[in-house]
Amino acid sequence: MVDKSNNQSCSVPYSIIDATRKEVPENDNEPLKKMQIDGELPHDLQGHVFIVAPVGTVGSEGLPPQDGNTYLNGDGMICRLDFDRKDEVTFKTEIVKPEDYEADQKTVGSEYLKFRNHGIIRFSIFQGLRNELNTAFLPMKFSGQNERLLITYDAGRPYEIDPVTLNVVTPVGEIAEWQSVTKETVPFRFPPIFSTAHPVFDTHTQQMFTVNYGRSLNNLLGEKKNDYITLLRDSKNRELIQPEYAEFLELLINDLSGVFINDDFVHLLYWDGESRFQKWKLIEPDNTPVSIKQTLHQIGITEDYIILIDTSFTTGIGQIINNPWPANLDLAKKIRELLQNTPSPDSIVYVIPREQLKEGEESVVVQKLTIPREACHFLADYKNPEHKITLHIAHISAWNVSEWIRSYDQSPYAGYQIPQQLHGMQQCETDVSWMGRYVIDVSSQQPTIDKKVIYDDTCTWGAGLFAYLDRLPSSDQIPEKLDNIYWVSFGLWKDLMTQFISQMYKQYPYRTIPLEKVIELAESCAKPSCLYRLNTASNEAMEIADHFSFPSNHIALSPQFVPRSGGEESSTNGYILCTVSTPKRNEIWILDAANLKQGPLCKLHHPELNFGFSLHTTWLKNINSHEASYQAEDNIKWKSYVKKMLDFMEENLSSFTQKKKIDITTEIDVLNL
Repeated sequence: MVDKSNNQSCSVPYSIIDATRKEVPENDNEPLKKMQIDGELPHDLQGHVFIVAPVGTVGSEGLPPQDGNTYLNGDGMICRLDFDRKDEVTFKTEIVKPEDYEADQKTVGSEYLKFRNHGIIRFSIFQGLRNELNTAFLPMKFSGQNERLLITYDAGRPYEIDPVTLNVVTPVGEIAEWQSVTKETVPFRFPPIFSTAHPVFDTHTQQMFTVNYGRSLNNLLGEKKNDYITLLRDSKNRELIQPEYAEFLELLINDLSGVFINDDFVHLLYWDGESRFQKWKLIEPDNTPVSIKQTLHQIGITEDYIILIDTSFTTGIGQIINNPWPANLDLAKKIRELLQNTPSPDSIVYVIPREQLKEGEESVVVQKLTIPREACHFLADYKNPEHKITLHIAHISAWNVSEWIRSYDQSPYAGYQIPQQLHGMQQCETDVSWMGRYVIDVSSQQPTIDKKVIYDDTCTWGAGLFAYLDRLPSSDQIPEKLDNIYWVSFGLWKDLMTQFISQMYKQYPYRTIPLEKVIELAESCAKPSCLYRLNTASNEAMEIADHFSFPSNHIALSPQFVPRSGGEESSTNGYILCTVSTPKRNEIWILDAANLKQGPLCKLHHPELNFGFSLHTTWLKNINSHEASYQAEDNIKWKSYVKKMLDFMEENLSSFTQKKKIDITTEIDVLNL
């Protein structure tokens, strides 16, 4: 737990990285607990809101991370808020527990088999990559079935969960249906698989689409390869890093062709909720494979197209090289300096015609275009009249959301020390965000773009998470177009500004506010976290129509639109729920979607609801126990895979002796793996 009592009037609220791993209720026999309500709960709130947040890793006590690693690396904790009883709100929380979670639990005390934190990912050289399922949800309604719910993560398969118990039911797709970034040469039980945290579901056609992609590491280090290996060997010789680990990393770098895929790939996957995937390889018009340089954090769907954007968020197997031994701060700092890479300031967009997604075809040709300024989240209108696609993009200008504050980071303010409690927290943005509305005409081979981009000097500092009326209450269908989108902004914080991030964006090409001015504004606490409604009906009408500024030491996250139980069907006829980190605790605030400026109607909290930095949300009108028959069967024995990995280590690593192999084999048997 973090001591929250020393928060200053404009400091980051420490509750934002204070999270518990305790589940509420602790067993299914206990009744659901009631939220405490400050203010008046609206009588026409309905349904169930789901929120997910990373809450630390196996073996930890939650957040903040004791090793100073990023808070984004943590098992997902689902919180469900129930508005199905008059004048009260009940809640339930549950950590998401896929099969690799159980393996992590069993081996957390093992010297060799255990998983370790490497920046945003958690990895074991004997077992593979954790699928922490801590990012977002996807509701799906197939004909004749209750609504089904997926939970997602950028570095793993999505999983289906039971909306009532919150337990995992099945991964989506058998392991053999997904392509890993490593070859079978390295027999990981949990191979590194990369997807999107935001797959899409077309309510009209009842189709789910996601992606599976990989990036070759052949060119990751380039001319820095020898310098990197020298750092590893020096650390190994000084016993600062486990010799097997150093040799394993050298093997990855020197023998990439034998361990990692040789070429980049992107596969578009279609799932009908019952069968195996249909899969298409994405290629450019010159027949070269589509190559993703960063991530596919989010994808979009329209009536006739699938949209991919190479998003400004870095995760992947490269994290193992970027952060190989976090406990060794000297090595970690040197490697960070050696490998630092500023995210692309542009958004590369790929447009996939759905009419080309034919059964039996192996590939599909995309259209590619570039939109200035980077992005992490975007939305698309479903209708695309005359092949004109409308995208709504939040441009997170000069903000590396994959970077976190390290213990050795320095403040740009003379004599000021970054609070130790915030080690592991996101670093601040270094420019104001822009909101863009783009109408892309893809009717010809050379797409044209009609755009409108705006920023607001109060509202759009760190534009992050979004909410909107995503399904019409009368039909459960996707709206044809989006005319109002709600966004929360992070605000600008002195505590989260570092010399490292300032230097990274010193030459940012699309700068709006001079860097020196941004640093000055952060010091004066001038830019609060905000919730705002962006009217997106047309390029001409696009404006921030309503907003609420949170108090100076509060941060809002995870907005969710909840339609009123009666009245007209409109994109403002409802409520916005969002998580709010305050100097005292985590709370849920409820605002009128049609009148944000009046502030919260009520606030919900509970001593046992402590979720920290929450991420995405969803809403279901009704919840029912899982009934679908689909079950992905991997049919792979864990023990056999680890023993294959031991053989691989013995064959390839000189420091991996026969005695160590015997010791680990004995440990496997003792742990009953």
